[in-house]
Amino acid sequence: MTQARAVEFVSTLDGLALEKGFGEALGRGAVAILAYAALGVLLLVAGYYAIDLATPGRLTTIIRAERNPNATVLAASGVFAVALIVAASIWASGGRLAEGLLSTLVFGAVGIAAQVVASFVFDRLVGIDLRGLLHEPKLEPAAVLLGSTHLGIGLVTAVAVI
Repeated sequence: MTQARAVEFVSTLDGLALEKGFGEALGRGAVAILAYAALGVLLLVAGYYAIDLATPGRLTTIIRAERNPNATVLAASGVFAVALIVAASIWASGGRLAEGLLSTLVFGAVGIAAQVVASFVFDRLVGIDLRGLLHEPKLEPAAVLLGSTHLGIGLVTAVAVI
């Protein structure tokens, strides 16, 4: 290999070199992803159980044993609404891990509470018989309405976080 080729080769390798601190930043990012994912899963589970407590009957039983589409719509929309709140909390954290995890936990918990209270109030104001709805064997328009309300409450709460 000629000297000119060797210099060209070294120059090419130098252009491919990773910047100093890249490995550390990559490690911090991976830890942040794992931490947010773990917290997100915990909040989603908490959100599901909060929705379960706020509805008559056991949602898991109604969904699994009775295969009820109305209960499934309500549970799924509630969990997705919590996911919107969690995602907005992470986005609003601005890359600061400790503050982001704490704000995600607090905003997630407040969002879950807001979800349950607002859904309960909406159900009462509109006059939907939730107990009866959860035992209807086919998908009912009221379940779609309540599911949309869950998503709307989650979206409003998520935007409030940002």
